[in-house]
Amino acid sequence: MNTWRKKVLKKQPSGTDQAVAQALYDLEITENELQSEVKDLYLVNATEVPVAGTGGSKKVIVIVVPYILLNRYHKVQHLLVQNLEKKFSGKHIVIIAQRRILPKETRLNRKKRQLRPRSRTLTKVHESILDDILYPAEIVRKQVHYGLDGSKTLQVQLDAKDQTNAESKLQSYSTVYKKLMASLW
Repeated sequence: MNTWRKKVLKKQPSGTDQAVAQALYDLEITENELQSEVKDLYLVNATEVPVAGTGGSKKVIVIVVPYILLNRYHKVQHLLVQNLEKKFSGKHIVIIAQRRILPKETRLNRKKRQLRPRSRTLTKVHESILDDILYPAEIVRKQVHYGLDGSKTLQVQLDAKDQTNAESKLQSYSTVYKKLMASLW
């Protein structure tokens, strides 16, 4: 029987899903400080994204977790990311929540239903995903620059105390955000 199987919600998990689920299961069994916290954690999806500008030599593992479990992941994220980065040497780990974007109400899809919550709007979901990617760090300022050719550039400034910790992962964060938001930015 596959021991990692209870850690993945997918019916047909990929190789990356299996590897991350097995690593979570190993942490549940071996690591004393994380054992009780990791016991109830599982993931929806895990994908490997090559970091831009490195020629594909450096990769980031993006772990998508259910929104309900995001707070539990945040409690142990520092230790969890450290241990997973040791297991997957040379790869950064990013944990994001699975969120849903509800469409705007139009004449064609108008029904007798509740109002769309603000947390399900496109803008709010994109902001929340950026917060998830940068989680331990606190965002101080966001600014959008519009180019003459119509291109948009999002500039994010992190808190000074978090800036030194996130400096080595900035290229990875940028690549993951661009990959997830390819349609917007």
